[in-house]
Amino acid sequence: MNLIDVLNNIDSFIWGPPLLILLVGTGILFTFKLGFLQITKLPKALKLIFFAENNGNGDISSFGALCTALAATVGTGNIVGVATAIKAGGPGSLFWMWLAAFFGMATKYAEGVLAIKYRTKDKNGQISGGPMYYILNGMGEKYKPLAVFFAFSGILVALLGIGTFTQVNAITDAINGSFGIDPKITGIVLAILVALVVFGGLQSISKVSTKVVPFMSVAYILICLLILVNSFKQIPQAFVLIIKSAFNPTAAFGGFLGATVSMAIRNGIARGVFSNESGLGSAPIAAAAAKTEWPAEQGLISMTGTFIDSLVICTLTGLSLILSGVWQSDLNGAIMTQEAFASIFPTIGPLFLTLSLSLFAFTTILGWSYYGERCFEFLFGVKGINGYRAIFVTMVLLGAFLKLDVVWIIADIVNGLMALPNLIALIALSSVVVAETKLYINHLDKKEDIKKVIEI
Repeated sequence: MNLIDVLNNIDSFIWGPPLLILLVGTGILFTFKLGFLQITKLPKALKLIFFAENNGNGDISSFGALCTALAATVGTGNIVGVATAIKAGGPGSLFWMWLAAFFGMATKYAEGVLAIKYRTKDKNGQISGGPMYYILNGMGEKYKPLAVFFAFSGILVALLGIGTFTQVNAITDAINGSFGIDPKITGIVLAILVALVVFGGLQSISKVSTKVVPFMSVAYILICLLILVNSFKQIPQAFVLIIKSAFNPTAAFGGFLGATVSMAIRNGIARGVFSNESGLGSAPIAAAAAKTEWPAEQGLISMTGTFIDSLVICTLTGLSLILSGVWQSDLNGAIMTQEAFASIFPTIGPLFLTLSLSLFAFTTILGWSYYGERCFEFLFGVKGINGYRAIFVTMVLLGAFLKLDVVWIIADIVNGLMALPNLIALIALSSVVVAETKLYINHLDKKEDIKKVIEI
């Protein structure tokens, strides 16, 4: 057995049932502890995206923090990940993706609450927060090794995995396929663009994210909706197929690719978590920088990230693949989604997908540069931050020249390991999340009472 085989086995073990059960189980725990808050407070959460008061200490607005987090999550997982999941596990994978996202919203809420509750400032006066800080400040000094483990894993994922190589390859391959541009040229241009943004710090990243992410998300949603409108009569059948396939794949589609219920579950949950990152501990690093005085308020805004990413964008991608029939073809990944778009817009569709994939992947690079930077600051302080940024840009550049399967597998392993200390902290501090939620709800009730008195 060679090194790649060994690493693949480790990767399969880490991303196997134990971690997936822990990820979903944590979401179930918070769902019941918080009284199905992802349903009862969703309208309030969606309203807060645009109308949060932003009157607390922080570096960026709540909307900016959400866009930065979405920049890191909305990307290849929504386009490539959904296609891969449906190809491997059938349409039923989409149902399990929904389930993971529903409970993941409660997890993402808890992460946002704790991010604000235990955030601090670095020596440059910038906000620092995330799992490493709520482990240290919430659980106590004796758990510092757990915080260090998370931060070290975060740096490796940022430099070697989600933050660089996978995104760079997605961009260079897409542009090369559509326009015939040499991946090395694309890589050099990309590295320059990334450098121009990341050396400006969070303010610069947030500025780009708040412009690109909403625009591309809306445009992508509209294209998917046009596919759905074109096949609107088949939509009820598509939902029936998804539900049937989730519990009985063989009966639904004749044993498509040998799919089983377990494959549908694993692919749906794993790809869903990979896409929205609920429980992985990355999003709270961005959430911590939000200008808010109420931890629960940012928790609600953070929760909408999973809703937008998985329950909206991933669903639309999945339905587009099913309704267009391309899920039954020999195609896979981005090419499969590209074919679905081409079924409605033969010329423009594939080009739009290339643009979407490239911009989504670009913003993912920016989001993860910040995650890695905060993890670096936690371990080594502020003095080496520009050095970290230089290394990050270098890794982006190398991503266009190198295709190291070993590095990708290691990054995937470390990405899974990031979740473990974060989930331990979430469960340990669940009572704090509940207490902060009650404080905020009481605050909202008092505001409502005052409003009624004024109106009278």
